[in-house]
Amino acid sequence: MTIAGVLPVFQTPFGPDDQIDRTALARQFDWLFANGADGVVLAMVSEVLRLSSEERDALAGLTCELAAGRGVSVVSVGAESTRVAIRHARHAEKVGATAVMATPPALHQADEEQLFGYFMSIADAVSVPLIVQDASGYVGANLPITLQARLHAELGDRVLFKPEAHPVGPRLTMLREQTGGQAMIFEGTGGLYLVDSFRRGAVGTMPAADLVWALSAMWRALCAGDYPRAYRIAGPLALMVSLQTSLDGFVAIEKHLLVKQGVLASAAMRGPVGHFVDAQTAAEVEVLLDLLRAAVADE
Repeated sequence: MTIAGVLPVFQTPFGPDDQIDRTALARQFDWLFANGADGVVLAMVSEVLRLSSEERDALAGLTCELAAGRGVSVVSVGAESTRVAIRHARHAEKVGATAVMATPPALHQADEEQLFGYFMSIADAVSVPLIVQDASGYVGANLPITLQARLHAELGDRVLFKPEAHPVGPRLTMLREQTGGQAMIFEGTGGLYLVDSFRRGAVGTMPAADLVWALSAMWRALCAGDYPRAYRIAGPLALMVSLQTSLDGFVAIEKHLLVKQGVLASAAMRGPVGHFVDAQTAAEVEVLLDLLRAAVADE
């Protein structure tokens, strides 16, 4: 399957017992595909780092099962050790993932040679494509462009990239230039830099799930060359993303919006939590949601 377009990172719903709510997850997937998603991604804002290995296995399986026949499924396998990352990657492939995605270890800053070995080991352990995620916009350190270019030289079209280090646009161009324009790259900042990234050659976006209908409309507009429509949507979307200044900030607002739109019944997060949606933030989010709906409806 083609790995491109709008691939939202879904939010993991938790029930009153703090267990994964499978019924709510299935409802979220139905909503995502009904609103233009080309696939789904299990990753950082899915609270994957707050799950046990058994829960990650179960959620990976559910992701692939619920996406089957509707779009691609990408499973995050990044870990603090190569051994654990390989374990998650092999399981993801076994349960049917279209691709695996890996962040580098976040708790320590490894040198380029060690990181090259880490990513190559994951790629060698599976036959599906590997998406290299530089999540340094909110965790860890920047991945060198030279490292990403080396991975592309070794793996070719078996490797894709989700760069989130700033400045996003110039770094995207640098990676494209160092791979002869061949690197397949996803915008990964919630749509904040999607127009610029598209102009620079991005093949898609991996936003959160809460505003998939807006990102899908924006992506389709860009593909059709309708930049005025894309920019109309980009305005309120950028203001919304600007409120999300940390990993927990993303999760808290995204879950709040999914509840507001009737997709989830609960915005519960696994604790301890570093960000909450207070009354003023909620009010601002709802103003921006209305503006975004109006921008999408404006043909």
